[in-house]
Amino acid sequence: MVPFFRPSIGEAEIAEVVDSLRSGWLTTGPKTMQFEKDFAEFLGGDLHAVAVNSATAAMHLALEALEIGPGDEVIVPSYTFTATAEVIRYMGAQPVFIDCDLATFNIRPDQVEAAITPRTKAVMPVHFAGLPCDMEGMCSLAKQHGIKVVDDAAHALPAAQNGVSIGTGDADVTAFSFYANKTMTTGEGGMLVTRNPEIAARARTMRLHGISRDVFNRFTDTKASWRYDIVAPGFKYNMTDIAAALGLHQLRRVPEFLDRRTELCARFDAAFADLPLILPASAPSGDQHSRHLYIVRTTDASPVDRDRLIAGLQDRNIGTSVHYTPLHSMSYWRESCGLEKADFPNSEAIGSSCVSLPLFMAMSNEEQDIVIAAVREIMSA
Repeated sequence: MVPFFRPSIGEAEIAEVVDSLRSGWLTTGPKTMQFEKDFAEFLGGDLHAVAVNSATAAMHLALEALEIGPGDEVIVPSYTFTATAEVIRYMGAQPVFIDCDLATFNIRPDQVEAAITPRTKAVMPVHFAGLPCDMEGMCSLAKQHGIKVVDDAAHALPAAQNGVSIGTGDADVTAFSFYANKTMTTGEGGMLVTRNPEIAARARTMRLHGISRDVFNRFTDTKASWRYDIVAPGFKYNMTDIAAALGLHQLRRVPEFLDRRTELCARFDAAFADLPLILPASAPSGDQHSRHLYIVRTTDASPVDRDRLIAGLQDRNIGTSVHYTPLHSMSYWRESCGLEKADFPNSEAIGSSCVSLPLFMAMSNEEQDIVIAAVREIMSA
């Protein structure tokens, strides 16, 4: 069995988690605060980092802090995971779905501009599979039209455009994910990053029930530590110290993880170069791809379609996934937003032909060779 993903957890992470368990401090506390500090320093720049329990939470808090609400429109790709769009609904706002680029799977500034109306308040670009969007163009367009940019960087640690790390540019807010199969993990978790201190302060308040004081200080301040106020109807989005314990050491390994992912992707590229498959787009010169996913697409020249390729790999005990079925094909979004397949030709083409192959930091060359041999055998049928 070659799994689709297997986490890379070292002894340092295990020891840090055990230390949390023995300390008696399990929820948001000193390790979460240290993780936030380390994450901001890792990205570089004058940043505020707010640790939460998922990237979905980070995006929701971002829209709340930006006062997105009923009657507002937020532009979002159809080719993404549902979390990107669902947080817009949390705020009572309307997602406006647009098609993606056929080669990169990302949305382009010109596609966004065509969807802007007087009700547009924000755009949520997604760096699909870790390939950076044109954030310079996106942020310039947003500034021109007076709209906000909430950057879905769930796949994009560490990614960069023209040497600028995703999360440090001109986006108003960026959301990172530390879900189990991401480029680093805290099991479940996410990080909201912003240069705006008011957005960060609001997110810190709203991540824990709208309490006026930071939860850690509330239990450690010896002066009237029991006093606090509720300033808004907040949420339960805080990160635990157990999760942060993992994050402290996973973060230090991100460069190592990126090197291994890049090496594995290069081996896949070389092995599949002569097959009738569309291979993943590479980052332009000067950009950095985080290599979160390795997605291939079948073509009319392929001897098998996508579904038969997946079935063949499963028959050989090789894990796969599909990222993703586009949202305009999902019943809720299709029916509630009146979406038509004809309006999303690129997303349709990608969604019907793509398969994600196993890619993870702990993957051995021997495991990858099994995947390569299986794909070549199936594609030669």
